[in-house]
Amino acid sequence: MEATPKLGSGIWAIDLTVVLGSVIVAAIVLLLTILASRRLSMRPTGLQNFMEMVIEFIQGVTRMSLDHKQADKFLGMAFTIFLFIFFSNQLGVIFMLSAEVHEPIPSLGLTSEVLEDAHNEVSIIKSPTADLSVAFALSFAITLFAHFLGIRKNPKKYAKHYFEPYIPMFPLHIIDELAKPTTHGMRLWANIFAGEVLIIIMLKAGLLAGLPLLIWVGFSIFVGTIQAFIFTVLAMVYIGQKVADDH
Repeated sequence: MEATPKLGSGIWAIDLTVVLGSVIVAAIVLLLTILASRRLSMRPTGLQNFMEMVIEFIQGVTRMSLDHKQADKFLGMAFTIFLFIFFSNQLGVIFMLSAEVHEPIPSLGLTSEVLEDAHNEVSIIKSPTADLSVAFALSFAITLFAHFLGIRKNPKKYAKHYFEPYIPMFPLHIIDELAKPTTHGMRLWANIFAGEVLIIIMLKAGLLAGLPLLIWVGFSIFVGTIQAFIFTVLAMVYIGQKVADDH
């Protein structure tokens, strides 16, 4: 696997490849929304028409877990999550970039040992969601936000549900709450990471992997789209569980 430039060491190391990828994706989402809403028309065409279709699709996702009034409150959030995850998943598939580095750069964590293990290949751009820290940061942020909404809405009811239907159920509820963000982030990371690893392997195989590589890239784009959809759906489900009136 390719090495990546990092600032710092250990669990606090900042992966510059992930930072660059995240900034690029955020810029793409921002630019896309600005262009789509620049000249709004009652008879939408082109980009505006496409974005309205996406918004209606995401609106359907939010209404699966929330009533219509609450769903509209979280529409902007769900739309942003979907676009960010979608473009994050596709960045490394469409625009994977690496470079050969033969001289160690200790300040960026590229020591002789690291470069040797990576065969002097250093990743410059990859999918942010192919990094475990990004996938988990997104899933745990959504979980914390969902719990915040649940506490704010009805603190007593929120605390009570951990002991329902019986008090001994409390440990199981805690395990369930910890499992949700863990599986939420792990599912996203595993699918995107595995896809990029196989692309790297095929690229190193040269021309013999031409057709299989093309097929796999197409499949990876499809998988990235599905994972963006699943991540958004689960985000709304977890929020819906905390704010629903019958929770």
